[in-house]
Formats: sequence, structure tokens, C-alpha cells
Amino acid sequence: MNGTPGTAGETTRVIVVGSGPTGLLLAGDLAAAGIPVTLLEKRPHKISNLSRAFALHARALEQLDSRSLADELEAVGEPLARLDLFGGLTLDLGDLPSRFRHVLVLPQYEVEKVLERRAAEAGVDFRNECEVTGLTQDAAGVTVHVRGGESLRAAYVVGADGMHSAVREAVGLPFPGRSAIRSVVLADVLLAEKPATLLTAAAVGDAFAFLAPFGDGYYRVICWHRGRDVPDHEPVGLDEVREITRLALGRDYGMHDARWMSRFHSDERQVPSYRVGRVFLAGDAAHVHTPAGGQGMNTGLQDAANLSWKLAAVLQGHADPGLLDTYQSERHPVGRSVLRSSGALVRLAMAKGPMLAVRAGLIRAFGLAGPVRRRVMAQITGIGYRYPAPRGAHPLTGTRVPDLALADGGRLYEALRGGRFVLVTPAPAPAPAQAPVSVPGPAPDPYDAGRRYGDRLAVAHWRSGRRTTVLVRPDGYVAWAGEDVRAADIEEALATHVG
Repeated sequence: MNGTPGTAGETTRVIVVGSGPTGLLLAGDLAAAGIPVTLLEKRPHKISNLSRAFALHARALEQLDSRSLADELEAVGEPLARLDLFGGLTLDLGDLPSRFRHVLVLPQYEVEKVLERRAAEAGVDFRNECEVTGLTQDAAGVTVHVRGGESLRAAYVVGADGMHSAVREAVGLPFPGRSAIRSVVLADVLLAEKPATLLTAAAVGDAFAFLAPFGDGYYRVICWHRGRDVPDHEPVGLDEVREITRLALGRDYGMHDARWMSRFHSDERQVPSYRVGRVFLAGDAAHVHTPAGGQGMNTGLQDAANLSWKLAAVLQGHADPGLLDTYQSERHPVGRSVLRSSGALVRLAMAKGPMLAVRAGLIRAFGLAGPVRRRVMAQITGIGYRYPAPRGAHPLTGTRVPDLALADGGRLYEALRGGRFVLVTPAPAPAPAQAPVSVPGPAPDPYDAGRRYGDRLAVAHWRSGRRTTVLVRPDGYVAWAGEDVRAADIEEALATHVG
């Protein structure tokens, strides 16, 4: 994983730029599918503890479950069954229609460790200290130029290189938006007093503070004061962190021995297009927003899960290149929604003057209206998003599929492992009671496509008596569905979607 830049003109199938969670998941998926992939990272090889992300929501955990990674992370992190937002507004996650009815609290670097190991085991070619300086593309591929004069060639490039993306700059995409919060202070500290809750957050007057544990004794403090708008390069002192924390939380928990402190500004920005020719953007390279709700890392992971199987299908000749256009139509609206929701949470949390009455009214309405509460919960956790479906399609098309119980005793997200489609059909009817004793076993399965599509398709049956037939994409969304369908209908759906 400490490779050096290659020789001029070296060729691979996909180049991923950026080794954060988004880039690692995407590269690992491609390599696991047998696609040669090179991951470029300008930093030396090191899992950094300077992350701002501390939470995995249900949808991201489901994606990791379909890669056999969720249980490992569950053993490292701490589950939080209730999410406190602001002003007494809470989300009880116990009713989530998911295997993961909680937020998993753990620092981003723990997620990166697991994803990096998986990517390395799958055969990703890591190139650290390899800074992208530009790229050119033509009808056949993309040439990526790196500092030092070398270049690499690939069929496709994915920029997952963060807010200051070199890939985004190289393709000339604007990054419109604004700074939502300026002079946010970060500090990693020890605490003399342990907070009563796993995540601690509050906004009082002009001050906001958030505390989250690293798991090694240190806590990340994120705090902000409306009246302190100073440049990012201004030094941060522990006294400043203590003071803002006391204003917001009523105490500073005896914080001491800061091992790192910094100041940054939080932007709300999104590129107009996630694709330019053969170049794609994902994660913070495509969208950035406030940390409210902890949606950033989660949204990037889902970008990667959406794009990876599509790139693999096209490169393996199982899908038309037009499939890649759906990355924009499916993920750009989600990114826009996350920008709006996270921004609204921050503005409501920091409300003052007449807006306090507005916030109080919203909190009352939220507490009384179950559908509103469920919608907010589904959006923050990521399970409520659905993708566009063709006119006349079955109502399930484009929706996220929960972790179905299958007739063989397994689960859907276990069946999805390996990056495959899963066809869920009604269970075969049992053999009639009057059948001759010489006819062994149950009646034959009315449709078995497993042999034709090999390991690209698993066929499973509902454990329940449901009669709907559902084709689930590798990312856990419905590609096609039908009621009481014929084998010919299934054949057509598989030819269209699995290839």
C-alpha cells in the first residue's frame, strides 16, 4: 500500500483519486468485481485521526453489511438508539425498519481501517504520495497527470478527493455555494468528567458545542460562537474551547491535554454535474454541507455504492454505458436534499429572536405528527431515499429494500454479498398431498436463473407468502418488480438489468 507513481502511460481500468471512506469503498468494490483499479492519494500512507465524522447511520451500515463489514464495525463502535438534534427534539431510532436501529458512534478512521484492508485484500493498487496535477480525456479513456511528470491511463476516473478536489478542478466544474458557518473550532482533548451521554450537543444563545468519544480516552470537541468570526488560520487556544463549551453545555468537563486543535469553516456546496465524460465525482468532491445530523461520510459511502456496481457492469460488458448516466439522476438529488436538511438543522439549532418561536412551533408539530417524525428520521438515516423509476413501473421500483428474511433462513443483505443482483421470488408451492410417493422432494422451482448468470445473480424466495417478484440491485434498491409474473417477464427483466 506504499506504492510509488507508475511510469508514463501506465494503463489500468479505473483510477480512483482519494483514499477517504468514499474512495476506499468504491475501489474495493471494483477490485472485488475483478476490475483493475488504482487508487491515488497525495498524502503519505497513514490512517489519520483528524476526521470530522463520528457516525454511521442505518443505510450506510446496510451497505457495509452487504460487504460483510458491518458486524466488525459494530464490535468497535457504540450504538446510540436516540439522536438528539436541538431544542429537546429527539429521534428514537428503535422503530427504524432496518437491522440497524441505531446510530453507530465511532471515528471515521475506524471505518477507513476496515475499508482499506478490504480494498488491499481485493487487489487495489495503492499509490501514495501521488498528487494529481491535471487530466485529459478522449473518447477512449482518461490520462491522469501526477506531480513529477508521470501519467496513468484509465477507462474511467473517479474523484473522491474531498472538498478541494484536484479532479473537480481539472474537469473545470464549478462548486457553487457558500460558507454556512465560519470559525468552527475543533479540538481533541481529555476530559476530567465523563459526559452522561455518548454524544453531547447543545446550542444556547450564540454558542454551540458537540462532544464525541474517540474510544481511546480522547474526545473530539466541535464548537462555534456566533460572535467570533475570525480567519481559519487564527490559532486556537484551549481556553477558547473551554469557554465556548461552557456557554453551550454549561460546563467544560475539565478538558485538558489537547493533542490537536484547529479552526475551519463549514460550507454548503454542490457541483451541478457528478459526471463529465469519463470522469465522475463522489463524496465531498461533489457535495459538502454542515456536519448537522452526521450525514457527510454516510452520503459519500452511498455515492460509492451506487457508482461501483454500474462501472463494473459496463466494464465487464454486461450493461450499456448509458447506465452510468443514472449516477447523476439518482445521486445528485440526494446530495441536494442532504445540503438542505443539514443546513436547516443548523439554522434551527442556532435560531435567535423571532426564529425561536418558529423553532418551538416546529418542535411541537414534530412531537405530535408521526409521519413528519418518520420522514425526518428516514432522511437523516438515509433509508428513506428512493431513486427515479420509469413511467408505469411497479411502485417498488427505485425503493430501498429492507433486509428481507429469506426462505432458506438467510437474509437479503447476506445474499447481496459479492456485488450481485438478487432475484426474490415467491416460494415454490409444496408438492400436492396426492403426489405419488415415488416423487421425492418439493415441487420444482418455477424459475431458476442461477446457472445462466453465474455468480452475478442469486435467486432466493420470500420466507413469507408474498407473491411479488423483486429484482434487487447490488446496492440494495429495486431494479424491477412484478405481481404474479410469468417466467418470460422475469427473463426480460434479467436481460434488461443483469445483462
